[in-house]
Amino acid sequence: MTLYDRLVPLRDKDYRAFQVKLVPNIPAETVIGVRTPALRTLAKSLSTAEAEAFGRSLPHRYFEENLVHFFLLSRMKDFDACARAVDAFLPYVDCWPVSDQATPAVFRKNHEKLLPYIRKWLASSHVYTARFAIRMLMNEYLDGDFTPEYPALVAAKIGEEYYLNMMVAWYFATALAKRYDDVLPYLEGRALGEWVHKKTIQKAVESYRISDEHKAYLKTLR
Repeated sequence: MTLYDRLVPLRDKDYRAFQVKLVPNIPAETVIGVRTPALRTLAKSLSTAEAEAFGRSLPHRYFEENLVHFFLLSRMKDFDACARAVDAFLPYVDCWPVSDQATPAVFRKNHEKLLPYIRKWLASSHVYTARFAIRMLMNEYLDGDFTPEYPALVAAKIGEEYYLNMMVAWYFATALAKRYDDVLPYLEGRALGEWVHKKTIQKAVESYRISDEHKAYLKTLR
């Protein structure tokens, strides 16, 4: 039985219609319509041999197969093996939900070893590889391991790609919640470009993690 054979019985037609609209940049026929909890459960149910065989079967045809692939990677315990596997998989990621769904737990304990990979991924011209790198900087490096270099690296990725610019705005809105004084100059100096600037403020104002005082000031920067 292939992974596709296991996915088909889990199909939810209404959810599929929702997903097709949510991810308009991939062919609708590649979306089966399986909810995320069911995909995570399926990933957990695969034997080691099944998971390894599936991981070697790139490229996958279906959106849900790519999600399962990333869920499997997120469960890997060895950092070096996981980082190599993520590096091999990222060029096949073709939409934001796959890029954004999984964070390997082993990355959280290996920030120093992860950083060279992030730099490599961030330098990529592939939208979803760079988007994943920014998300790793957002998730893993806005607390104790933060340096002012990281927002500068993220800001440098602003360009014409909508899904990358949206990730940049998400990064800076999150950074305003965690590193307000460090990243506020990017807004005060309008260093992010008009679209990312406005989207960052919008996301920050909508955030429950930013104080009312800070929100009021950010609104003056629109």
